Amino acid sequence: MAQPNRNARQWKFLDIFTAMFFSLVLLFFLLVFTPFGDPLAYSGRQALFLSTSDPKQRHRFVSLVELGEHRQPIDPCPPDSVDHMPCEDPKRNSQLSRYMNFYRERHCPLPDEMPLCLIPPPLDYKIPIQWPESLHKVWHSNMPHNKIATRKGHQGWMKEEGPYFIFPGGGTMFPDGALPYIDKLRRFMPIKGGIIRTALDMGCGVASFGGSLLAEGILTLSFAPRDSHKAQIQFALERGIPAFVLMFGTRRLPFPAFAFDFIHCSRCLIPFAAYNATYFIEVDRLLRPGGFLVISGPPVQWPKKEREWEELQAVARALCYELIIVEGNTVIWKKPDRDPCLNPNEFRIGLCDESDDPNVAWYVNLKRCVTPSFINGGYAIGKIPGWPERLLRAPSRALIMNNGIDLFQADTRRWATRVAYYKNTLKVKLGTPAIRNVMDMNAFFGGFAAALETDPVWVMNVVPARKPLTLDIIYDRGLIGVYHDWCEPFSTYPRTYDLIHVASIDSLTKLPGSRNSSCSLVDLMAEIDRMLRPEGTAVIQDSPEVIKKVARIAHVLRWVTTINNKEPESHGRGKILVATKTFWHL
Repeated sequence: MAQPNRNARQWKFLDIFTAMFFSLVLLFFLLVFTPFGDPLAYSGRQALFLSTSDPKQRHRFVSLVELGEHRQPIDPCPPDSVDHMPCEDPKRNSQLSRYMNFYRERHCPLPDEMPLCLIPPPLDYKIPIQWPESLHKVWHSNMPHNKIATRKGHQGWMKEEGPYFIFPGGGTMFPDGALPYIDKLRRFMPIKGGIIRTALDMGCGVASFGGSLLAEGILTLSFAPRDSHKAQIQFALERGIPAFVLMFGTRRLPFPAFAFDFIHCSRCLIPFAAYNATYFIEVDRLLRPGGFLVISGPPVQWPKKEREWEELQAVARALCYELIIVEGNTVIWKKPDRDPCLNPNEFRIGLCDESDDPNVAWYVNLKRCVTPSFINGGYAIGKIPGWPERLLRAPSRALIMNNGIDLFQADTRRWATRVAYYKNTLKVKLGTPAIRNVMDMNAFFGGFAAALETDPVWVMNVVPARKPLTLDIIYDRGLIGVYHDWCEPFSTYPRTYDLIHVASIDSLTKLPGSRNSSCSLVDLMAEIDRMLRPEGTAVIQDSPEVIKKVARIAHVLRWVTTINNKEPESHGRGKILVATKTFWHL
């Protein structure tokens, strides 16, 4: 019987093996050197992006970055994350309680649950239009969200026009523009003259009201939640108007007591008299004695809202607010400028006990009690200096701190010198049209912002919630800001600040009175990157050791950096890192 040809079988096997080998080589070249490999490469980045949810792997990666042992740029986040705000994630928050809109407040993932990646810009993103032209128009491609223009265009909010969104300056209660509405208010309030400086606009839309008040010397912080309008605060910030994502729900708003000279609601739909007048009481905490409260829209003389309107007036009477005028659907009240006044009322409103600190407002639940308001009348409108005198004069609340007046004056002098050094020696573009929206992440007394007062900028002064609560002094100066804990993401959209400034960045990650960190410097700087616009500037000051670490992290964020000495007048070993965020696309 004939034997099978073993060589034939062997050659058949080798042929198959050889064919498979060369096929794999060809596939390798296709994936690496042609566009066919891009989708697979992206899915690989996605796997890495998702794998950072493993806490151990994430910690290892962060350590490698801080030590400079990981030199490759951090990967981009997915394309659908261009507008991502980690603490205002609708999908995540939709599972939470609806009571008092709790689900629309800040709810942040734990650091270990957050993917470590860089938020990309939209596909056709352009460097924003510069101030003051930006007040009236912005690039459509930077926020291609047409919903507000479609739904609110007839009310003068905004409209699409060629490659732009145009802002006529209107709002739901002032469709003909904010300027005629402001002219109506000035008949009953001191809009001009520096008596009113700080204002809060609740439920602000695209912030045309606050933008129009800038010409009057009134600095308005506008806020609205991330809601069905989606991008209203994003539009406000793109326009160069001070704004902040915030929901009036179950907690105190992140501001000190008696901060605002003027509080405004234009169809903000906040139920001020509900829940035993809890929301009105919180407004009272924030409003300076002698300050003005303006509410336009429901329920003020509104059809089918008669009961709510009666309750709102009853709360104002209970707190002894002076009724200035009711005209159409607008009411203006003035808060008393004397000791807290309470009339007998149906809302069971009482005075807060002495143990309650009215300036503590970071994750503090709303309270149904009235805050004793001032020391010897020193906080009241008409008692504090007018604008701009109040900017450089130490306020009475600085007296509460040990050596407060001396600290205030020294801080003011130091920042005037340092800002001049930033401009003249480090060539930071402060004072030019390139910089409009500025944040100071560790503001203390607001000396940095005060030194910029003559520049065409506004400054979000952030006082870390775990540091001395000096935000009240910042507001007494006629500046604005918020409390925040920098171990959490900030409540703003990506790409909203032209310049972010921070002194002593390492201290923002530390527990009070401890050398131990409660979060990583890598996460903090990734958050700075999220907030910065492409080609935006970061100015970071700290010790040489910390700045060296910051520079290593900046490299993987794709920033271009220089390290500089402090100004000659300054004592100590500190260094200053100036970085530019590069403009990149997916």
